Amino acid sequence: MTETVSDHPPMAARPTAPRQRLRYARMLEAAASFARKGLDSVDLSEIAAKADVPLGTVYRYFPSSTHLVLALYRHQLEELEAAARRESDRFRGRALPGVVMEIFHMRVMQPAVEQCLSRGIYLPDRDTTALLRDIDALGEKAVEAAAGDAVAARVLLLSVTGLVQSVRNRRLSLFEAEEDLKKACALLSPSADARFTLHQTA
Repeated sequence: MTETVSDHPPMAARPTAPRQRLRYARMLEAAASFARKGLDSVDLSEIAAKADVPLGTVYRYFPSSTHLVLALYRHQLEELEAAARRESDRFRGRALPGVVMEIFHMRVMQPAVEQCLSRGIYLPDRDTTALLRDIDALGEKAVEAAAGDAVAARVLLLSVTGLVQSVRNRRLSLFEAEEDLKKACALLSPSADARFTLHQTA
């Protein structure tokens, strides 16, 4: 990811003032339509116009299109994680396929997100590294809330990554990948047969 290693000004922290939070939300909302097309289509000046905010405001919070796309995906995962946490007690096991499938579809249907994730690397003192760490943690929390098992959550998220790549490389159809993901969820869900249950070892 070339933008990860280039010298961008530091990313401003997420705003706390109501007016700025509204602008921030509008920028993320505007970015969502661009994320469906690919990273090259994410034009910060167009996003500023669509969100009706000054271009300088966009650059303040998102020094590059990569920052914006990763922040968008972080926001989407925050919403998913909150929903998974709310529903985990009542729907554990049954909610797992829904949460995992939602993450899978977010990545398949938003090529810009997938490009940022597949090219993203952890480099010291980079804003993008902090975003990637947030994304990893949120994805694990969302799936763990539904699965009830941290190891199962990591395995399922790695399965999502592999299946998304297989769909994008045309090795699997979307239907085949979805079916494989459903089977993986069935094997790793809390209600699965005991012989498939994963246990953490000391």
